[in-house]
Amino acid sequence: MLDLKYVAQNFDEVTRKLQRRGKVDLGPFNDLFAKRRELNLKLEKVRTEAAAIGQLLAPSKTPLTREIAGTSYSQPLDEAQKGALKALSKDLKEAQRTLDDALAEVEGALEEILMCLPNLPQDSVPDGTSEADNQVVRLMGDKPNFDFVPKPHWELGEALGLLDFERAAKVAGARFAVYRGLLAKLERALVSLMLDVHTSRGYTEILPPFLINRASMTGTGQLPKFEDDSFKTCGEPEFFLAPTAEVPVTNLHRDEILDGAELPIRYCAYTPCFRKEAGSYGKDTRGLIRQHQFQKVELVKFTKAEDSIAEHEALTRDAEEILQRLGLHYRVVSLSAGDLGFSAAKCYDLEVWLPGQESYREISSCSNFEDFQARRASIRYRESPKDKPKLVHTINGSGLAVGRTVIAILENYQRADGSIVIPEVLRPYMGVSEIRKV
Repeated sequence: MLDLKYVAQNFDEVTRKLQRRGKVDLGPFNDLFAKRRELNLKLEKVRTEAAAIGQLLAPSKTPLTREIAGTSYSQPLDEAQKGALKALSKDLKEAQRTLDDALAEVEGALEEILMCLPNLPQDSVPDGTSEADNQVVRLMGDKPNFDFVPKPHWELGEALGLLDFERAAKVAGARFAVYRGLLAKLERALVSLMLDVHTSRGYTEILPPFLINRASMTGTGQLPKFEDDSFKTCGEPEFFLAPTAEVPVTNLHRDEILDGAELPIRYCAYTPCFRKEAGSYGKDTRGLIRQHQFQKVELVKFTKAEDSIAEHEALTRDAEEILQRLGLHYRVVSLSAGDLGFSAAKCYDLEVWLPGQESYREISSCSNFEDFQARRASIRYRESPKDKPKLVHTINGSGLAVGRTVIAILENYQRADGSIVIPEVLRPYMGVSEIRKV
């Protein structure tokens, strides 16, 4: 969430930056903020007069004089003055209640606007309105060469008897899949590889809850804007199914003040992920690209503002390391302002080459949220006990999306006979060097 006072004091700049994302409407923000200021001034006056009446009505060793509602009162007070002040005090209490209610309504309306405003893009984010304007930062590795026409992963998996969409649809519905045998083991091996690599790089492994509450979803920016894209339980208590490990892991420190000496804090976590993919129907209807249920290993960092750009770059390189160890060709893309996720100030997508589809597809998004999530979730730190708390910066990225990594291995390591070579780094986990139809 953006800072209320910052938006008010820098309204034109904020508007300009938000317009880089596309059409963003701040609605009646300025009028509401002016009303908030007016109500606060009235409340301050009412409270000051109420406090002065309390002082005049209380015993005092030194006689007091106060001006209230245009009338000067001095101790000692006569009975008529006491009666007038008591009546005025009653009126002031009623006025304060009315003003408090009005202020709460205005502040609620301002918060509603702020909750629906996306983050401000960093200056280094490319201009543009869509993914067509994203900029390729670097290309890594070489595309594989085939002396045959490579097949897409869904054909390979089904021909091997290891990928079953028909039975998944019977069990659950569209956009689900059943893995069998060595394909299921490949997914498990990838999770283990990713966690082993990331924990060796200083990340602490977390196994968080997969069901999460509304406050956690709000803290990372999934709510209120994206509630329609989330799966949730019915009845009480209400839970949401984790759309990504970013949500439960970031909220581990919600409403906490961290020790600045411990930053940056680095976590990695495996979770299944659940998304309705609302608005994506008709896209990627074949295969594993866009499923309602999938698995990811997520990287999450809590850092100081002055370190967040460097830590974002480092996290992106950590996610890239998995692709490099697997020998996969990919590119790093800086998302344009119009293609940024809601909470991100900057985002790199890692896009792996899929020869069966002759295209690059996103396999990881590595985002710097700056203090956007931390303000919503109240995650702060202190350099020392005497210092004023500051908001942390949060950073996260997939390290990697496991199902899409399975896709990449199937398509990049396929042979003409339909068998699949297991990348060497996975063989200790798999116990085999290839996948063939049994």
